[in-house]
Amino acid sequence: MTSPHTDWAARLHRAAAVRAGVAAQDTTFYRLLHTTETGGLCSLDRIGAVGVLSLYRELSAAQEAALLEAVRPPLDALRLETLYLKRRPEVASHRANTERDWLAPQEPVWGQPVPQLTATERGVPFLFRPGGDLSVGLFADARPMREWVQAHAAGLRVLNTFAYTCGFGLSAALGGALSVKNVDLSRRVLAWGQENYALSGLDAPDGDFLYGDVFDWLRRLHRRGDRFDLLILDPPSFARRGRQTWRAEKDYAALAQAAAALLAPGGQLLAMTNHAGLSERAFGRQVAQGVEGAGRRTAGPVKPLGPGADFPGATHLKAGVWRLA
Repeated sequence: MTSPHTDWAARLHRAAAVRAGVAAQDTTFYRLLHTTETGGLCSLDRIGAVGVLSLYRELSAAQEAALLEAVRPPLDALRLETLYLKRRPEVASHRANTERDWLAPQEPVWGQPVPQLTATERGVPFLFRPGGDLSVGLFADARPMREWVQAHAAGLRVLNTFAYTCGFGLSAALGGALSVKNVDLSRRVLAWGQENYALSGLDAPDGDFLYGDVFDWLRRLHRRGDRFDLLILDPPSFARRGRQTWRAEKDYAALAQAAAALLAPGGQLLAMTNHAGLSERAFGRQVAQGVEGAGRRTAGPVKPLGPGADFPGATHLKAGVWRLA
């Protein structure tokens, strides 16, 4: 484990220098320190003057306290006024319901509580709730994908699945999409997405925010003949569906097949996964298998996408755009 005596001041100074180009793009939300820069111990996201420190190893109380003491002076120097802590051991997804208060404490470890705040990504405002859950409102590693969507959505019919707070849907709407539908199993995050739309002065009619199971909605939309020109798949690595479980490493092909069936000729599938145990090659095979299973074929090479400069050396996120004939 990284020693609590590590020179965190030098490490964070170097990290901030690496992110200078990201911050200069009117972006106040980004990854200030990635796990590849801490030996897998932790990461740190910056949301304006608020920091969110995520621990990926279970530390003793004394080790945790020593780490927090070590990082405070350099974070003060970087003008981070409040710090929240998230504990993300490998089994965090299974423990989220029973140990939520321990995994994601509502109160900061220092500084004044900030229940919610607005930060920007390339000038676009988003609402964040740093003390509310393990996920605070947006995933910084998907910023290049949101940028791609905004640049390519003009005139398209867009379906954004596993929408969370609708960052992709908002990007499509800002890019001039003809229509955008956002689907998620949580009413709370869809309402949060509507708040994000409002921050950009966009209409957010309830009919564009579809509550329910994504797999059920894919079947329902197919039955009623809806078709889309761009479909975004950003599922969790693991999810429970009643008595069933969904795992990206074995079930992504079936999801890609259901999605491909909804795409119009020439339509594009933006598919991604952050499952660290699923290789880029294996992920590509699953998507291709799903496309073929839907009786479709790809038209041209896949456009690969990856996280930005604030994720140096990252290999967890796999993403690409498949155009279907």
